Amino acid sequence: MQSLHNLGKTPYRRALSGKPSAGSRKAGPLGMLWFAATVLLDVLTFFVLLFPIVGRFLVRLARPASKKNIAGWTALVTGGANGLGRDICLQLAQTGCHVAVVDLDETNGAQTVADIRKLGVKAYFFKVDVSSFDAVSNLKRDVREKLGPVDILVNNAGVLPLMSLREGTPADLQKVIEINLLSHLWTLRLFTDDMIERKRGHIVAIASIASYLPIERIVTYAASKYGVRGLMGSFASELHNEGVDDVVKTTTVYPCFIKTRLELMDALKKMGIKNRVPIMQSVTVARAVVGGILYNKQNVYIPKVVGPFVGIYENLPPSVAHLAKRCFLKTNIPNPMKQ
Repeated sequence: MQSLHNLGKTPYRRALSGKPSAGSRKAGPLGMLWFAATVLLDVLTFFVLLFPIVGRFLVRLARPASKKNIAGWTALVTGGANGLGRDICLQLAQTGCHVAVVDLDETNGAQTVADIRKLGVKAYFFKVDVSSFDAVSNLKRDVREKLGPVDILVNNAGVLPLMSLREGTPADLQKVIEINLLSHLWTLRLFTDDMIERKRGHIVAIASIASYLPIERIVTYAASKYGVRGLMGSFASELHNEGVDDVVKTTTVYPCFIKTRLELMDALKKMGIKNRVPIMQSVTVARAVVGGILYNKQNVYIPKVVGPFVGIYENLPPSVAHLAKRCFLKTNIPNPMKQ
């Protein structure tokens, strides 16, 4: 692995080239024939191993999915004091989970904890800046002392500033990435190994439909949510290759706009797209998030109808994608730089 501590200090070493690799066995026609044979073998192996996967998929279609019991589990929800995070906390409490509410808002965090305890489970508030690795490391210790090890991790904390990449200060742009993406890296790094050791865990990342559908004036936000999408896809693959994806499950959630903060709703109205895209109630999204945990869904699109279309959209030619946004979303986000 390239050393990240000696960048610019050690000379660049160019990779050797011009010779056939050892795996090619032979150069020329025989080498090409060997390559074609190995590719054919790989294709045949793929289809042979595909059959049991298809069989299991058909069985799941034919019978209802089993619902797991998470009563007594400990859940940690970042950004849990308000909006979607608060509703996720309450939904998890209704399933019997004990909840660690993590946020910077002490007042609403305390109220969320009080409402959770009314449901007969344990809950504590933790004031933490999740963009700090040291703070998250201390959080792990504090949650373990009060509630025990974390079984369900919900990375929900996020900010959505409506600004161009050319607006705000460098610190503003950096903070969006730190809260929306870097915090996921810290929590995954610190909590996953314990889940694997205990053979029980579920990790949830709240991404966004912006992970597929970037629009103007949310550049940094869209970049962070694309990062969450890539992070969770790669992380799920890593868990699978390590043979632990049967004990530690992952769920990535892609909601459309959520009716939370008043200023966001006002901004959407000014955009001209408030009546063109689904504006979801946070309790509806929270219910879908907890459903993703209970039924081990790897990806959750909210509303469900957008799921089949987002993959198609991101593969459209740019000119067609711009036309689709103009005709169907009618985006018109105010630009303060021109006011």
